[in-house]
Amino acid sequence: MNELFDLAGQVALVTGASRGLGQYLGRALAKSGADLIVTARRKEDCAAFVAEIESLGRKAVPLALDVRDKGSIEAMAAEAAKAYPQIHILVNNAGCNVRKPALEVTWDDWNLVLDTNLRGAFFVAQHIARQMVPHGYGRIINIGSVTSVFGYAGLAPYTASRGGIKQLTMSLADDWGKHGITVNCLAPGWFKTAQNAVMYEDAGWVEYLTERIPMKRPGAPNDLDGAAVFLASEASRYVTGQTLLVDGGITTGSTRATVQKRD
Repeated sequence: MNELFDLAGQVALVTGASRGLGQYLGRALAKSGADLIVTARRKEDCAAFVAEIESLGRKAVPLALDVRDKGSIEAMAAEAAKAYPQIHILVNNAGCNVRKPALEVTWDDWNLVLDTNLRGAFFVAQHIARQMVPHGYGRIINIGSVTSVFGYAGLAPYTASRGGIKQLTMSLADDWGKHGITVNCLAPGWFKTAQNAVMYEDAGWVEYLTERIPMKRPGAPNDLDGAAVFLASEASRYVTGQTLLVDGGITTGSTRATVQKRD
C-alpha cells in the first residue's frame, strides 16, 4: 500500500455506523489499516458490523451515541478516550431526514433534523477535537451531500443542515488548523441508503435520476472509498476546509442537479 494512504496504527471514530454510509466509510478505513470506534444510538445495533471489521483483522469498539443528547456525546467521548489513547480520524456521519413540502414542516421536524445533522455534528467534533489537540494531529471528515451546494424541494430542513455542515467545516478548519487538525466535508451524491430507499423503488424516478448524472448511474457503496481514505490519510495533509463532492458529476450544472421525487 502507498504509505500516503496507509492508516495502519490509526484509530477512526465513525458515528451513525449501524447501517448505510457509516458502514461503507468505516469499512473503507478498516481495509486501509485503521482500527475503529463505531457508534449508534444502541451500540448493540453495531454488533454485526463489529464482527465484520474484526474478520478483516482490525479492532472495532462499539459505543452508544445519541447526537441529540449532550450527555450522550460527553459519555461517548469519555469512553472513546478509555478505549484508545489517541483518536486520529473522526467521520461525522450520523444524520436523519424528514421529507415534506416546506409548508408542512413542523417545529419538531426542523429541530429533529437540525439538532441531529448540524448541532450534533458540531458537538461531536468539538469533543473529539479536544482529544486530538494535545497530539497535534487529527482528520475530521464531516459528511455532507449534494444538498450542501444545491437546494431541493421537500428537503428544507435537510438542505439547511447540509449547507450548514459545509460552512461549519470551513470555520472549524480555520479554528483548528494550528493544532494540526484538518477538517473537510465529504459530500456524496445520490447513493441508495436506508433514508432514501423508498425513492429507489420507483423505477421511473431512478431512470429520471440516472439521465441527469453524467456518469449515468447512481453511486455504488465503494464509490466513496477512495475519497474517504484520501481525506483520512497523509495524502490530504494540506487539504482543509474543503467540500469534496462524490456525485458522478450531477452538480456540474444546475439543470442536472435538479432531481425531485416524481408523483
